[in-house]
Amino acid sequence: MKVIQANCRVQFTAEDVEFVLATLGGQGAKSECLVKLLADAESRDAILDDPQLFQALLEHRGCLTVSGHFYFYVLVRQVLKRSGLESREVADYVAELLAEFSRSERARFTSPGGQVPLDYFFEMLAAVRQADDFTRFQLRAHIGNQSLFMSGIFLERIHERAERRGFPDVKYFEELGGANFRMASDHRLARRYHLESVFGELGESFHATRVALNDMTERLLSVGEPVHGSGTVLKSAFGAA
Repeated sequence: MKVIQANCRVQFTAEDVEFVLATLGGQGAKSECLVKLLADAESRDAILDDPQLFQALLEHRGCLTVSGHFYFYVLVRQVLKRSGLESREVADYVAELLAEFSRSERARFTSPGGQVPLDYFFEMLAAVRQADDFTRFQLRAHIGNQSLFMSGIFLERIHERAERRGFPDVKYFEELGGANFRMASDHRLARRYHLESVFGELGESFHATRVALNDMTERLLSVGEPVHGSGTVLKSAFGAA
């Protein structure tokens, strides 16, 4: 299992650029200037912060041709900013997390050489005690990722299960996810993957990040069926509670 990194912004496609131009560019010289600005990382980031892109994604009807990386980055960046979370690296990481988890098999943890995926948190926590150094880091990151994914995208289902079936409530996911992000941030491999500050911030601001994702999910559902699996394919991964 590969380590998720904050790299959505380097995976944008030609279709993503076309969407930006169609939304912001207009015609002629203005469009050409925008293309040049998108090639520069700093100006690209400023362009991606334009609220018009956020609204265009929310209000689009029909099939979007943009990549999941672009789609999730623009949405996540805006909802995190509105919650006072200004780090682009954190937004990039969370967006990549959602893009990865849009493939249901990616939401399951399989250790190197492992035959059976670990679906439940108690299995992962038990595996941490016997894991080698690299797998322990992967497990801590995955527990944080899955806790954020589930509590951020499926809050209503968590409430329903907690009330009707005695499953853990959202506080459990927040405490578990925040603690494992903090432990992952202290691991030497977090520095190798340039994730030390990202994990540290997610550990400290897990609640605020989760609430921001709840807001994003509500906005998507209010305008119709979400695309890129955020409300369909991703639901199949919820069984890991």
